[in-house]
Amino acid sequence: MEIPLDFGTLKVIWWGLLGILLLGFALTDGYDLGVASLLPFVARRDEERRLVINSIGPMWEGHQVWFILGGGAIFAAWPLVYAVSFSGFYIAMFVVLAALILRPVGFKYRSKLEDRAWRSRWDWALFIGGFVPALIFGVAVGNAMLGVPFQLDPTMRMSYEGGLFTGFIALLRPFALVAGLLSVSMLVMHGAGWLVIKLEKGIVRDRAAALGAWAALASLVLFAAGGVLLYLNVDGYTITSEVDMQALPNPLRKEVEIVPAGWLANYGRFPWMLIAPALGLAGPLVAFFALRARSEMAMVGSAAGVSGVILSVGASMFPFILPSSLDPQSSLTVWDSSSSHFTLFFMLVMVTIFVPMILYYTAWVYKVLWGRVTTEEATGADGGHAY
Repeated sequence: MEIPLDFGTLKVIWWGLLGILLLGFALTDGYDLGVASLLPFVARRDEERRLVINSIGPMWEGHQVWFILGGGAIFAAWPLVYAVSFSGFYIAMFVVLAALILRPVGFKYRSKLEDRAWRSRWDWALFIGGFVPALIFGVAVGNAMLGVPFQLDPTMRMSYEGGLFTGFIALLRPFALVAGLLSVSMLVMHGAGWLVIKLEKGIVRDRAAALGAWAALASLVLFAAGGVLLYLNVDGYTITSEVDMQALPNPLRKEVEIVPAGWLANYGRFPWMLIAPALGLAGPLVAFFALRARSEMAMVGSAAGVSGVILSVGASMFPFILPSSLDPQSSLTVWDSSSSHFTLFFMLVMVTIFVPMILYYTAWVYKVLWGRVTTEEATGADGGHAY
């Protein structure tokens, strides 16, 4: 079969698609995680908490499609990345999944009994289901930039340094923790922006805007601090051998060096990439002033900030996807860790069919459910269904 796109082009396309899927997850389910993280602090009475929960209750399940697509894309397009990351971050992944499981249970069960203690426990379960994944996702990205202690032998078998639990503790390095706090703050900012759009005027909306403004400032400071740490204290990776973009996947064919401030080199080679960190700084600033003004522009600013942070990671690390601190030559890159030429093309055809369908039904759901949530609707006073 004659494939119309060469292997190297398909690798770059799938690197870009992976970024788009991560953005889709962060921009949709990200505000769900942010709202859940805000829940105990912006809503104190049961009616207030039901108001917050009903702002995301009807849509959060649909947002999970981006999470599933992202995991599926890594598995099918970047099998080595999937194998190494899920082995190295096994406990972290388990904790994330356990926290995420609390969300559907919390949504379904918290209003089954009119008991204050019962509902309070499920509300804290929803908080855990929002805060813990937001933190660990950021810590994982921070560790990816620091390098993961794995290596590949000549038969492509992977070995990982550290035990099951000691390896998890080793993930909690200072830069990774900064990345984790940045992830939490930017998703809380994003969640607050959603609540400003979705809730009726009142004390809950005001509390969300106030806390969201602080989260926006924290996002700005932490993102800037992360950039300074990348320059002063975090080594990056660079390929020193000739790159064959058309070659069959084999990470061990290249030569890699670890260099100071290496993750900033791409911005010198491709100045247009500076758009990403500019968004990461400008977005939270816009969100801060918009949240203080209770303006719907807060969601625009937070979305720009979240996008800027994620795009900055991709722009900084390209072409690396998962560098190895144990054996830099084993680092996984866009060029040497993908599936076959045919697999990438077949999957691209599937993506061009199904992603537009997902975007269409998502837009339709948002259109149908658009409008502010009122206390009467959230408490079921009008006879309708409420969480």
